[in-house]
Amino acid sequence: MKRPTIADIARRAGVSKGAVSYALNGQRGVSEATRRRILAIADEIGWNPHSAARALSGAAADTIGLALRRPARVLGFEPFYMELISGVEAELSDRAYALMLQIVADADAEVDVYRRWWGERRVDGVLICDLRVSDPRIPVVTDLHLPAVVVGGPEGVGDVPHVWNDDAAALIETVEYLAALGHRRIARVAGLPDLWHTRVRAGAFKEACGRLGVKWSQTIGTDYSGEEGAQATRRLLSGETRPTAVIYDNDVMAVAGLGVAQEMGLTVPGDLSIVAFDDSPLCRLVHPSLTALARDIPAYGALAARQLLAAIGGQSVGSVQDATARLVPRASTAKPRPVD
Repeated sequence: MKRPTIADIARRAGVSKGAVSYALNGQRGVSEATRRRILAIADEIGWNPHSAARALSGAAADTIGLALRRPARVLGFEPFYMELISGVEAELSDRAYALMLQIVADADAEVDVYRRWWGERRVDGVLICDLRVSDPRIPVVTDLHLPAVVVGGPEGVGDVPHVWNDDAAALIETVEYLAALGHRRIARVAGLPDLWHTRVRAGAFKEACGRLGVKWSQTIGTDYSGEEGAQATRRLLSGETRPTAVIYDNDVMAVAGLGVAQEMGLTVPGDLSIVAFDDSPLCRLVHPSLTALARDIPAYGALAARQLLAAIGGQSVGSVQDATARLVPRASTAKPRPVD
């Protein structure tokens, strides 16, 4: 459909284009009744100021974009993104920059958002999260010359600057800790299988279990929600072979898994040890408190924002490794009970 124009409004209102311009810009030259009628028509037909003038002027938007391909229901209660965004916002507010956030349904929709934002000069750059295997966003931002920083890596990012932390090292440390406690049946409730960090964690989990003599291991993928985390836990605990320890890819699923274990009459950590990725306050509010892999997620978001602002400013930026998540043992892990 053709973008609504001032001429369309003038035709509907029965006035000149000059009168429409006066009304839309709050200038004198039209009566208040005419102004209200013109504004109502503009709203009805979806008129917005054409961004071409801003684009031609070369003015900066003083805004960065973040499009997230996650269900809104998941984002509403997932602490990771709330903490990441808080760190981004803290950095941007110091520079008088704004954050434009949009939820998208799929990869095509996300790419369309980037093209529109950049073409209309709505943003000066974007943060790319949830890096995927063969991610289509990487060549798009490169071709558009759109300043971007990937929150993830170091693989799969092409030449796009990125900030990342070592998920493999964190996962290996966790398996080593559980094996040292005596666990030989360890499961993992993972996130979306096409994400790079899910693949990295899967490889580290398999390597560590094999090296440490873990006799039985299993991974179940989910969408990161508490519902799917609970379903995966029920499957694991209802199987013929039951794990003595489960590692969850986020804290929401770990809390849900704790609830399922208690629902099924199992004690934590007596019958089942639980470890969560991302040590949000959730991990310390439940009973027993959850062993978790802790990292400063707001600082991670602030680092990504600083790198993007540097790229927007024309500085040369590349790969920056953030601190690796550290294991914080709490009451949800212990030695497994002896097998009769």
